[in-house]
Amino acid sequence: MTAVRPAGPDTATPKAGVGRRRAITILVATAVLVLLADLGTKQWALSTLTPSEPVRLFGGAVYLTLIRNSGAAFGLGSDYTWVFPLVTLAVVGWISWMATRLRSLPWAISLGLVLAGALGNFTDRIFRAPGPFLGHVVDMVSLFDPYGQTWPIFNLADSALVSGVILAILLELTGRQRDGTRVRSGSDRAPDGTDRDAPTETRTAPGDPDAGPGSRDREVS
Repeated sequence: MTAVRPAGPDTATPKAGVGRRRAITILVATAVLVLLADLGTKQWALSTLTPSEPVRLFGGAVYLTLIRNSGAAFGLGSDYTWVFPLVTLAVVGWISWMATRLRSLPWAISLGLVLAGALGNFTDRIFRAPGPFLGHVVDMVSLFDPYGQTWPIFNLADSALVSGVILAILLELTGRQRDGTRVRSGSDRAPDGTDRDAPTETRTAPGDPDAGPGSRDREVS
């Protein structure tokens, strides 16, 4: 007779993850590469585009329009520009805390994207006019309209930030933890409520001829 150990609906099961040093390396590499790409596209936009002459791409699905944004999406918070760098510092602190147990490749990429997005716009807030902590962010991509009437004009840093957050949400919903483990849901269990992948423990009735020399005899009801 074979019995299996039951598992609850939120049982964390080990999963082969990457080492912490490798995960941190992937996080930093992702952040650096995306940050450099963001700074490069902003410099290209400043030297090539003009606000009065949007560039139409893909039949009008995308426009390249140079603007300097003092606020957030749709110009929200334009009178409180100094707040955004403080939010960025909080995000960097949160990512640093998350990295203390980081052993997951998908989480490393997610956090790297969020970090790059936050630092990309933080750089603008610090170093661009009109001054430190008041700098305007360089945006250049507009969807379906040349002047951001359909969707806020954004940049690569914004895209990286949104992509990283979406990936983090998906990882949470699927039970993937940043330490490389996975929280198993009820769908991962057999119809009798036991964990499909849980190790089994064999119990034999007294006198069972198939019992090995190391087996423990237990009364079977």
